[in-house]
Amino acid sequence: MEDRGVYMCQVNTDPMKMQTAFLEVVIPPDIIYEETSGDMMVPEGGSAKLICKARGYPKPKIVWRREDGREIIARNGTHGKMKATIVEGEMLSLTKVTRSEMGAYMCIASNGVPPSVSKRLKLQVHFHPLIQVPNQLVGAPLGTDVTLICNVEASPKAINYWQRENGEMIISNERYLMNENESSMYAVQMTLVIRKLHKSDMGGYKCISKNSIGDAEGTIRLYEMELQKKTKSAHRVNSVEDTSGNDEINSTPNIDQSDESNKIHKNGRLYKGLQAGEHDLISSSTSDASVRVGPVTLWPLVVGALALALTHGNTPRVRC
Repeated sequence: MEDRGVYMCQVNTDPMKMQTAFLEVVIPPDIIYEETSGDMMVPEGGSAKLICKARGYPKPKIVWRREDGREIIARNGTHGKMKATIVEGEMLSLTKVTRSEMGAYMCIASNGVPPSVSKRLKLQVHFHPLIQVPNQLVGAPLGTDVTLICNVEASPKAINYWQRENGEMIISNERYLMNENESSMYAVQMTLVIRKLHKSDMGGYKCISKNSIGDAEGTIRLYEMELQKKTKSAHRVNSVEDTSGNDEINSTPNIDQSDESNKIHKNGRLYKGLQAGEHDLISSSTSDASVRVGPVTLWPLVVGALALALTHGNTPRVRC
């Protein structure tokens, strides 16, 4: 900086000639680390003042921003709190700090002379654990796998574990699978997978979280759910026809009998087509009166009854 000033060039002629110039010395910015804040820890609801100082010429301009790009909630003199992605000034004042303000803050110094410089400051917000249980009542059939979930927020990092309601600690093994997935600096999702449920697995479960500030727990109750059984009627009979010339007897309504062309003779029997590759037996070549039954659908475990009304002397035959 001592070289900064006015310089003159002179030519001793007659008349004498001279020219002056001003030399400006510029200095890129540099962080003054001994006067700048380091990483800081505050309790939730407390206050924090982050200070950043830099040297250079011209005097550097200081701005603050969050490393993740989220808004800064800062106090702006007498105007109260403000939200902004960039805050100017050597001091960043944070009041009534919440856990969402936890993270890295960047102090950036620039004066138009490259390069700009920055320093990273990490703000830790400490609070006791908080547990949120999405489903407090979970049902599952025996023999299946079930997953229990607890969402935990804690800072500093907590110790998380599972217990039965009687206080028995659950240890990870081939039947109990425990996992933790971090979603932020302070949020963790605890999961407990119970494989091949037994009757003895039913009951209460506790997810517990402890750190240096406090502890919290959540409760989930697991109950047995019966498997749904599928039941269907045993028989579905569309129609019964007396081939001896008597009237047709319908056991179910709305039967379409308009298509008389889709009939075939096979092995002495008359069939009527339903779908591709399927036919109903209509009549037989035997002398006895035959009946047409179809289509018939059978399911196990359920039994139905079929009643046929024929003329006197005829013998009914039902073929499926």
